[in-house]
Amino acid sequence: MDDKGSVGKISVSSDSVSTLNSEDFVLVSRLGDETPTSTNNGSDDEKTGLKIVGNGSEQQLQRELEDVLMDPSVAELGAGPGPGPDQAAGGDHAVQPTAASPDLPGEDPLSSPPPNLEMVLPMQTAQESELNECSYRADESSSEGSPGTPIPDEDSVVFSQLTYLGCASVNAPRSEVEALRMMTILRGQCQLPLDVTLSVPAVSEGTVRLLEPQSSTEIANYPIYKILFCVRGHDGTAESDCFAFTESHYNAEIFRIHVFRCQIQEAVSRILYSFATAFRRSAKKALLSSQHATPLTPDGDLFTFTVSLEIKEDDGKGTFSAVAKDKDKQSFKLRPGMAKKIVIYVQQTSNKELAVERCFGLLLSPGKNVKNSDMHLLDLESMGKSSDGKSYIITGSWNPNTPQFQAVNEETPKDKFMYMTTAVDLVITEVEEPVRFLLETRVRVCSPNDRLYWPFSKRSFTETFYLKLRQMERKERRNATSDTLYEVLSLESETERERRRTTASPTVLPGGQGASVSSPPEDDEAEDNDEPLLSGSGDVSKECAEKILETWGELLSKWHLNLAVRPKPLPALVRSGVPEALRGEVWQLLAGCHNNDHQVEEYRTLITKESPQDSAITRDINRTFPAHDYFKDTGGDGQDSLYKICKAYSVYDQEIGYCQGQSFLAAVLLLHMPEEQAFSVLVKIMFDYGLRDLFKQNFEDLHCKFFQLERLMQEYLPDLYNHFLNVGLEAHMYASQWFLTLFTAKFPLYMVFHIIDLLLCEGISVIFNVALALLKTSKDDLIATDFEGALKFFRVPVPKRYRSEENAKKLMELACSMKISQKKLKKFEKEYHTMREQQEQQEAPIERYERENRRLQEANMRLEQENDDLAHELVSSKIALRKDLDNAEEKADALNKELLMTKQKLVDSEDEKRRLEEESAQLKEMCRRELDKSESEIKKNGSIIGEYKQICSQLSVRLEKQQAANRGELEKIRAKVEGCEKCSGLFNKEGRVRAAVRAVPPGGQEETDEEKEDLKNQLREMELELAQTKLQLVEAECKIQDLEHHLGLALNEVQAAKKTWFNRTLSSIKTVTGAQGKETT
Repeated sequence: MDDKGSVGKISVSSDSVSTLNSEDFVLVSRLGDETPTSTNNGSDDEKTGLKIVGNGSEQQLQRELEDVLMDPSVAELGAGPGPGPDQAAGGDHAVQPTAASPDLPGEDPLSSPPPNLEMVLPMQTAQESELNECSYRADESSSEGSPGTPIPDEDSVVFSQLTYLGCASVNAPRSEVEALRMMTILRGQCQLPLDVTLSVPAVSEGTVRLLEPQSSTEIANYPIYKILFCVRGHDGTAESDCFAFTESHYNAEIFRIHVFRCQIQEAVSRILYSFATAFRRSAKKALLSSQHATPLTPDGDLFTFTVSLEIKEDDGKGTFSAVAKDKDKQSFKLRPGMAKKIVIYVQQTSNKELAVERCFGLLLSPGKNVKNSDMHLLDLESMGKSSDGKSYIITGSWNPNTPQFQAVNEETPKDKFMYMTTAVDLVITEVEEPVRFLLETRVRVCSPNDRLYWPFSKRSFTETFYLKLRQMERKERRNATSDTLYEVLSLESETERERRRTTASPTVLPGGQGASVSSPPEDDEAEDNDEPLLSGSGDVSKECAEKILETWGELLSKWHLNLAVRPKPLPALVRSGVPEALRGEVWQLLAGCHNNDHQVEEYRTLITKESPQDSAITRDINRTFPAHDYFKDTGGDGQDSLYKICKAYSVYDQEIGYCQGQSFLAAVLLLHMPEEQAFSVLVKIMFDYGLRDLFKQNFEDLHCKFFQLERLMQEYLPDLYNHFLNVGLEAHMYASQWFLTLFTAKFPLYMVFHIIDLLLCEGISVIFNVALALLKTSKDDLIATDFEGALKFFRVPVPKRYRSEENAKKLMELACSMKISQKKLKKFEKEYHTMREQQEQQEAPIERYERENRRLQEANMRLEQENDDLAHELVSSKIALRKDLDNAEEKADALNKELLMTKQKLVDSEDEKRRLEEESAQLKEMCRRELDKSESEIKKNGSIIGEYKQICSQLSVRLEKQQAANRGELEKIRAKVEGCEKCSGLFNKEGRVRAAVRAVPPGGQEETDEEKEDLKNQLREMELELAQTKLQLVEAECKIQDLEHHLGLALNEVQAAKKTWFNRTLSSIKTVTGAQGKETT
């Protein structure tokens, strides 16, 4: 179920469609590795609570569908006998069915509208094709409440030629394996199928409807948001023409599967596709054409959440453990200066499931009624759904050493406490604004030397919140295409609600308000069902009238002052039932487990030992309370704790060991206290209350109890006693589980818990009171049965009668009113032993001696076996001790050798260290000398370079001056030449000699030649001087380059000298330290 896909990707070969919550839908393929496993992990032989198979009429089927599938849209009951609206359970939308009238001859009971349903479908007008499917829209008629009223205008696809095979309850509503198993069972057992027409809506706001084919009368309806899973049969199997869907019932407390068979096999894929289309959550949902008003929130506008707070503290071992909680003051016991974690568990318990998107704030503040500005944000570590998907878990880290938390980091005075406020802000996908859950709890900071273990501790604080929402119209939403559907009207905690009720009417007992959800009402159909009631069935509410809690609180306060003496009002209060919220503490006090630290430590040792009955314990664990959420998951916390308790007791009490039935009693205790305390109370019940005696000496004491019960029946119920004698029914045939499991195996939890209340207060004789009360209330039914009918009646109808708290209360009141004196029980016990002695005496002496001889032989063999075991254990212990001693001596010798070697290595290491220090000092000195020498050479080379640069600059200046003088001289000559009439003709404007020379006089020719010669000589001298200057300049540049080259070489040598020394030093140090490390290891 990890592969998510859109509806557009659905193929006709899809086998199932499932919803994870109200908004996420996935496809489930047929592959084995993707097939989800049932959360119950029950075996195939597990009893399935089938409601309708083939043993009822169509009218019974109709009544069952009305009870199972009734929706808030169904109106009140019609005319006829039956309970009125005032008799319905508060807050429950299921309508009680009226008594069925006999059918008229020839009349189809489903051809007319059912008498107690007011919403029906109009006649179908679609054409009859092979698949007979069409899209239709009903009339826009708005008439309501009369037969034949059309359904609201909604797009849907209608499928006919379908057969309804029945429904059954399931524990894993999204398990394909369990769905296919139930499909096979219902298909094979259905003897009277019902032809129906199925209407599947095209949008997720719609409703799946079952219609009667001829008249299109609505039989039942299922809102899409309540349908969790849809599956078809595998190809090639007998169920290939079947499909089924699961839906939540009774506010998600019960899950049912409905199975259909299609006459045209090819239509199954199309039906599955229509369901997938309805499951799809799209922003383009079509509005109903004839309705503009937004429908009401499903199941009302009130959503209930339970929020639990757990504080974990650093235990000094790298992990965080839950802190203890003082049961008396309901306060967490903290230690100062220890790092802590805050863990919040949020679980929705009623109404349509809302998806928590994320947590964007976990806040904490000392005190009570704090302002928002005083809250301090904690660092979030994790957030997300739990492994079972039921809770949303937020974890944050809390550093109490910060100044703002100083108040909860200082030791609290003795017998005092303080308040701490925790808030968690959640973003819920369908709610417009974030929702803040605020928890105020007591804390006490203990001294670091205090022992924080408390035998009555529960490690979490739980508060119930009531969130009232209003569904928003599309125009009111900030974004028309967003997921926002609701706005918050109010958020109130259970504490605030109780405070408000107390303030408003302090003299009125809130007994009728907030009571636990009653068990399903007793009806003939339920009792006619052959399936026995699963163990662990029934819900027990923790709510209680405030005055009752105050009375118990005063009693417990007085009791804690002197735990050795029970208060006088205690028996009367216990007979009325201990409040569920206080049972864990009261049971431990009644059993005398208030000072059992030694047993707790012993339990932690026992669970580490092996049990010879491990296989039997493991086999029974999966059968214990399969109907209870805490124990139904294989490998879950409940089964793990139950296994540990049973295993520990089998090791603790080796004479009795583990016996079938102990797991039920241990499970009841685990529901009210941690496993350490549950083990202590179990030991007390087994030893101090005499339960273990029933398992001893070939169940001799148990047969004595049966005799006492029959004698009590002879006295109190003589008619029933004589009837049982006539049919040959003996007490051991029906009362064995009553005594061995204390009624915990088959009866509802509300009744079981009350029986344990009385047992711990008054002793095991209470079992006789309850047994006689059961027999008395069922006397008329039992007298009318034969042998087999009586056994069946004890197995099935009797436990189911007391699913209702009202019936269970009446039974317990009757049991408490029956006076059975201990003197009378002692008298019957003597009669039994006298009868046994007479039976033994009537036996032939040889037989008696042989039986006594066998008993003595068995005792002798048992003692010999124990002696052999003890001797073997002694020898094994001596051998083990000798072996341990030898190992210890060998280890000591090895350690001594290692110590000597380590000392020698230490001496060598110290010598090596000194040598390396001397070498290091020498290297430092040499390095310093080299650096000084290099620095002096650098200075010398710097001065030489400076001088060369100065010389070069001087030569450059001189050259420039000479060039300037030469240019001036040339200008002068040029000016003179230009000024001379004779010479001006010989040179052009650039100063070059012209090629053509005019004829000049002879005398002038000579003067011109001389001048020319002089000029040439001067020019030659100037060029020679210029060449010499350039040569000097080149030589200077060469010298500069040479000096720069020498300087670079010198710098490189200095750097190389530095690196070489440094590298040598580092390598030497690394080599030495590496060698030392290897020697030490």
